[in-house]
Amino acid sequence: MPSKFIGPGLFLCGLAVTLSCDALHLINPYIAQILMYIGINVIMTSSLNLVNGYLGEFSVGHAAFMAVGAYAAAFFSLSIFPHCGPLLFPLSLLAGGFASGIIGFLVAIPAFKARDDYLAIITLALIMITKSMFENLPWFGGPQGYSGIPKYTNLSWVFAAAVMTVVVVRNVVRSGFGRGIIAVRDDEVAATLVSVDTRQVKIIAFVIAAFFAGVGGGLFAHLIQFINPRTFSILKSTDFLLMLYLGGSATIGGPILGAAIWTILLEVLRFLGVWRFVVAPVALIVLMVYRPQGIMGWNRKKRENLKV
Repeated sequence: MPSKFIGPGLFLCGLAVTLSCDALHLINPYIAQILMYIGINVIMTSSLNLVNGYLGEFSVGHAAFMAVGAYAAAFFSLSIFPHCGPLLFPLSLLAGGFASGIIGFLVAIPAFKARDDYLAIITLALIMITKSMFENLPWFGGPQGYSGIPKYTNLSWVFAAAVMTVVVVRNVVRSGFGRGIIAVRDDEVAATLVSVDTRQVKIIAFVIAAFFAGVGGGLFAHLIQFINPRTFSILKSTDFLLMLYLGGSATIGGPILGAAIWTILLEVLRFLGVWRFVVAPVALIVLMVYRPQGIMGWNRKKRENLKV
């Protein structure tokens, strides 16, 4: 079989397996729930990797884009398509993605006029603004949260969205535009000298990341069926940062591995109660001390050595 058919073939096989699991209930509901959490975290971490890993910027506001996507997708399912059932669920996810992409564009315009740590400060402020906004909007339940969201998210949708996110990020990074992204990360001044529109590159990469974060938020909202502004706090963004740097930033497999390990680790340590939020970060600190490049960081380092 030609290599170009291997990827689509594996995707179709995986989709067939997840569709069978959803239709025939072949997996324990608890295990299925964990797998869906892993898939959503893969979407969030892979999209964040495009900005924090490949672009070399530092965004801490990914939870804000997830919140916008979650509320927008839930609103479309409840108010725009209330009687269409799961058939129009993809439109709700796209609505969440586009809403987050628009917010990402509006944030990127002022954020990338400056350098250094301004993006981190602006995205941190975005989380606070988003949380306060949804707490004071009665259409979305205010501080009590948005309930009654239909449970449309299943393994099939999460698998398809996660694969799409990883493939898009991979193709973007390996394209001519992606070389511009990496050039900005390595040396922005040098990238400008070779005619790379650095500000445009940053804005487009940021909007792509925000779009997929919105899709992940839509899946999350239709999985837990209730969202609250407090869910999307700075702690949520911190989780995505931990997953990214645990697996290894600026790699394709790192965010996938980091999301899977972190999600499973928190579940395994659930018997510790709140102490699991102490043990797990301590384990991450130990890893960062002895392997600061992350678990998959060897892959990136090996590629860089081969280029020398």
